[in-house]
Amino acid sequence: MQPPPPQDATAVEHLLALDRAHAWHPYTSTIDRDPVYPVRRAHGCELELMDGRRLIDGMASWWCVIHGYDHPALNQAARDQLEQMAHVMFGGLTHAPAIGLVERLVRITPAPLRQVFLCDSGSVAVEVAMKMALQYQQAIGEHRRVRFLSLRSGYHGDTFHAMSVCDPVTGMHQLFNQVLPRQFFAQAPAPRFGEPCSDADIADFQRLIESHRDEIAAVILEPIVQGAGGMRFYSADYLQRIRALCDAHGVLLIADEIATGFGRTGRLFACEHAGISPDIMTLGKALTGGYLTSAATLATEQVAHAISSAEPGVFMHGPTFMGNPLACAIANASIDLLLEANAGPDTDIRPSISTSGPGWQTNIARIERALAAGLAPCRDLPGVADVRVLGAIGVVEIEEPVAMRAIQGRFIERGVWVRPFGRLVYLMPPFIISDDALRWLTAAVVDVLAEPSRI
Repeated sequence: MQPPPPQDATAVEHLLALDRAHAWHPYTSTIDRDPVYPVRRAHGCELELMDGRRLIDGMASWWCVIHGYDHPALNQAARDQLEQMAHVMFGGLTHAPAIGLVERLVRITPAPLRQVFLCDSGSVAVEVAMKMALQYQQAIGEHRRVRFLSLRSGYHGDTFHAMSVCDPVTGMHQLFNQVLPRQFFAQAPAPRFGEPCSDADIADFQRLIESHRDEIAAVILEPIVQGAGGMRFYSADYLQRIRALCDAHGVLLIADEIATGFGRTGRLFACEHAGISPDIMTLGKALTGGYLTSAATLATEQVAHAISSAEPGVFMHGPTFMGNPLACAIANASIDLLLEANAGPDTDIRPSISTSGPGWQTNIARIERALAAGLAPCRDLPGVADVRVLGAIGVVEIEEPVAMRAIQGRFIERGVWVRPFGRLVYLMPPFIISDDALRWLTAAVVDVLAEPSRI
């Protein structure tokens, strides 16, 4: 397919002027505005800007577009559902797309998660999970258990209670510390992925849960991979020991799988690396393959039935757009596509959609090998603190924060879309990305980080 000609420069500038005047982008100032790049079209692993430039996407639009853009199966699911209904309230009504989605989620997530609460976004899913934990503890008579234990370097979202369990120093929410609920924070996990966890490694967490067990409703953490709080990969043994400590002290375990769910780490859910199941799990991002905002919070029947058996006899939450039929239909198609192994690579360096390919685990392993090989030269660059890869996640940690505006432009000059933050330059591409495109991406990272003006 031939791309359309670049859009008229005057029209593009008019759009950008309107954007500068009125659009408040995430984590930006309305006075000293960051540059933005207008996208006209997205297809496969590629973003096409309005000026005709084409960029290989290394971000999967904040990690959610696992099947690439403009996928025919997801497009068809959306069209089919639009012919029936785009939305209907979930209070007192139900429909086949929602029923199909909750059945799929129960089937593919670790047992004994059996009850599914559909909601709007990842942050809302975390809010729901925390409310579930609080309402559960109240239901069983543990009225003092109203706080949470989290991990340093963790990130769980930007809404109010979600902010309270993000790292209070590195979690981007220091401004709100005086008004956020006060939670407990254990030291970030020290043992890296693949390493054992010693008694010393778990000591700080163990001290906190033992000394505050009567106050803690739940532990909330990102299993195996800490995302926006630092892109750190930690020991499965550490996670196993946390599960055991929660069990020993009657504390619920909430696994935030919003970033790690649906295959990103090489397992369908990151909890599987440790062979554990949480009491509550949050899902989002890749749930709809990046097409629509949607999320889910899953709970065990023990949690759900306890909440339902005590005053007021119901779970006190109900988003307007929960169970949205259009989102559910696309989510069903996305899950089926992943499990049917139809998310394989294309052979072109500007990849389009492939309708057949290896099993998703084989495909993630392929991406992991390519990221490891492609990013390895960064280890020899001055100012690089670490290079780490797990599944379809590649991270280069820099000793000093990158110069965001400058480095973004350098990546675009090399035909890639990479969005660093802080001291981290990372790649989380769509699962359909080809080996050639991966080489292009990783070479761009190496080249840009080798420039003396990168920080």
